[in-house]
Amino acid sequence: MLPIEHDDPINARILAISEDKIEGFVREPFEEIASRSGVGADVVMARIAAMLRAGTIRRVRQTLLATNLAEGALVAWKVAEDKIDAAFDRMFRQDPFSGHVVLRSTDTVSAGSDYKLWTTVKVPHGFSLEAHCQLLAKNVGAERFRLMPAKGIFTLGVGHVRRKTIEPGSKADQPAKMIPVQIVNLSEHEWNVLLALKREFAPQEITPSPWVARANEARVQVEEFFRVAEELNARKIIGRFSTFLEHVKPSAGGVRVTRFNALFHWAVPHGREIEAGGEVGRHHILTHCYWREAGPEFKNVNIMAVAHGTDKQRLLDHKAVIDQHLRSSGIPVSYTNVFWGGRSEIKPSEISPHIYRDWLTRQAQN
Repeated sequence: MLPIEHDDPINARILAISEDKIEGFVREPFEEIASRSGVGADVVMARIAAMLRAGTIRRVRQTLLATNLAEGALVAWKVAEDKIDAAFDRMFRQDPFSGHVVLRSTDTVSAGSDYKLWTTVKVPHGFSLEAHCQLLAKNVGAERFRLMPAKGIFTLGVGHVRRKTIEPGSKADQPAKMIPVQIVNLSEHEWNVLLALKREFAPQEITPSPWVARANEARVQVEEFFRVAEELNARKIIGRFSTFLEHVKPSAGGVRVTRFNALFHWAVPHGREIEAGGEVGRHHILTHCYWREAGPEFKNVNIMAVAHGTDKQRLLDHKAVIDQHLRSSGIPVSYTNVFWGGRSEIKPSEISPHIYRDWLTRQAQN
């Protein structure tokens, strides 16, 4: 039986690459993981398939920069305590357009700490995110919600295995560059290829030349599939080819990848968001860093970042170093906070206009 834990030495070598180092569209992704990890391709495919079957890896897929394909936002929900678990379940199980669903708390009562349910929501271009969230609020009995769309992206990745040994203060030589959020329109033919491209891989699909079957699924020749995928990649629509670890729950063997999920908040002066995001986003511990406007409920926080770890104090040490770096860079911070993740479920948000129209029809019928 093959080892299935993330900390097995060979698995760790594979995951250090496969989690977030295969950027863009690659014609032979498993060969690329093998080349960069120094592990044979047959071993790479066998190990990834075994970890996927065991649940150590929760999904293998080609990611998209969905912020460019759909209107999206981080959403904080104020829901009564006696309704919050049902609201969590409904958003996770019944709304295909909600991705991350997390219960968050703060160490002290502070700005926005009564917003305990946090989700990511995307709706396809041409539909209303506000209307979608109003419908969800009605369905779950939410008192209020706050939409926080990304205005810019500084860091977006995973790499939990790599980040286990990162020291506080470890950062890139240069500030992170902001990726602006801009909607891209696709043709029906491009959507057809994209939907086949982004579907999660089943264990039996972890094979050489995995895109041949997806081209057949899209009913196009494989060279046409490659042409469209590579054009979408050039248009900054394709993210990474990634293996996503189950980092919330323990593995079948009881091993955890992480224990704590910290959402860091900073309020910086208007006009300095890009500078501040670049300085925050350059720190290697962060899996996500965005410019989002949280509004007065959260003391006008506008830079947010996420870090994961197995030790809460260690994460606070990372944040303290980032705070000091902002001060030494001459960037004032009027307010900062940490929202800690508790119960959590993660799934990719659906972004297909066809699926959204069908969902709206079912909602109207109900």
